[in-house]
Amino acid sequence: MWKLQGHGALIQRLDRSVREGRYAHAYLIAGPSQVGKATLALDLARALNCRSREEMPCGTCTQCQRISAGQHADVRVLSLESRPEGASRTEIGIDEIREVQHQANLKPYEGSHRVFIVDGAEHMSEQAANALLKTLEEPPQQVVIVLLTSEESALLATVRSRCRRLELRPMAVPLVARFLVEHRSTEQSQADRLARLSMGRLGWAISALEEPALEEEHRKDVERVAGLSTGELDARFAYAAEIATQHFGNRARARESLNTWLRWWRDLLLVTAGAREFVYHEEWMESLEAQASQLNSRQVTEVIRSLLDKLDALEDNANPRLALEVLMLGLPSQSGGS
Repeated sequence: MWKLQGHGALIQRLDRSVREGRYAHAYLIAGPSQVGKATLALDLARALNCRSREEMPCGTCTQCQRISAGQHADVRVLSLESRPEGASRTEIGIDEIREVQHQANLKPYEGSHRVFIVDGAEHMSEQAANALLKTLEEPPQQVVIVLLTSEESALLATVRSRCRRLELRPMAVPLVARFLVEHRSTEQSQADRLARLSMGRLGWAISALEEPALEEEHRKDVERVAGLSTGELDARFAYAAEIATQHFGNRARARESLNTWLRWWRDLLLVTAGAREFVYHEEWMESLEAQASQLNSRQVTEVIRSLLDKLDALEDNANPRLALEVLMLGLPSQSGGS
């Protein structure tokens, strides 16, 4: 049983390719953070190694259970957090990729396939990416490499071209809420709130349910965005410098901060258009209406376009501080007009 939710057509194609032996030896799974990329990668590892002849992955055989528990000798996950010492770092280095290459040339130890999952493949150093390219060009038998990324453009084009691309998009918000109610015994009101805030990213909604601190962190982010959206330029520039610094050490967290801006201004656009029932931040309606009353739809749309441009620019390694300062300069003054 595949654990990934909300992507039935994609799962059907993958399931059929595994059953018929037509699966690729390298996959690139692209999509926003916490949308289900790691879940799909482990689903694929279980399906390739499952002992069941009826349903793959069955979830109950020894192979499936050991992969789910992170104990399978033939399934390895590389990420920024996988360093044994637990030390923080900003890239996946060549030594780890060389170890993958060494293991890839060995026969599977306990399963039928070796599966290597690189979670956050955009964080591979250039040397590491070039080293991996050699394995992608001549993949050993019974080896599948799965690259996960939320910043696809940061990967070498040559690496991308040698992988079968799978794209995961956010689920419909009502489906996220339904999953939380049916599978996590969540109260409907809480499920609806988390589903809205997740923007369809089931992984984020589950994490926020299990770790209330995440929702509190999000609340503080929204509070700050609301204040800065109408605040003084010096405060906005200080924020730009802070996020730029964060970008070098934790790109995912910096991107999440900018996505909070994007959600806020999306809500402002809905309020200016008279579609208040669709906003993500219902509990902030008073602040949204107050700010929207000083703006028009054209101004809000321009900010949203600028936010999207800056997110793309950061993926293309633009100077983060300069990009964010330009964004802050472009925020409209609260002078009204329609």
